[in-house]
Amino acid sequence: MNRPRLTILIAGPCVLEDGEGALAIGREALRVAGKYGLRYVFKASFDKANRSAADAPRGPGLTEGLSILAEVRRRLGVEVLTDIHEPWQAEKVAEVVDVIQIPAFLCRQTDLILAAAATGKTVNVKKGQFMAPWDMRNVVEKIKSTGNDRILLTERGSCFGYNALVVDFRSLVIMQELGCRV
Repeated sequence: MNRPRLTILIAGPCVLEDGEGALAIGREALRVAGKYGLRYVFKASFDKANRSAADAPRGPGLTEGLSILAEVRRRLGVEVLTDIHEPWQAEKVAEVVDVIQIPAFLCRQTDLILAAAATGKTVNVKKGQFMAPWDMRNVVEKIKSTGNDRILLTERGSCFGYNALVVDFRSLVIMQELGCRV
């Protein structure tokens, strides 16, 4: 059975800290992607709203974060990806990024998914650790209901007990069968 080889590298800092750091990380990831003939998409969050501790670093926020992402896009000539946590963020984020990501913990939030999909941008949905891969069919159908078929799915593993995250690689094949890139 022939499987498509990896063609895209999505990489960057978990959360934005500053513009120069983002550019440095982006340049290095772009270099590595080029070495292996991969398309590169810079990924970073402007706000990590799902941190466990209230005082954990969350990032620069929407306005400054989008400014940094726009600068990375312009200076490196790469596509950019960031996540959203609330439906109202979708349109604003879509003005700057190429891919809107839905975090794993929010992957079933209908209003959030529909807002991201309605922008017409590619939507990357991280599969929640609490979901079976075949349950992503409903997420895919929500996105497609807006007329958007630009969908990526990301495997985030499954929880076994407490703090034990395990990836079942069979889920990649199952999610590909939903007609999406994984």
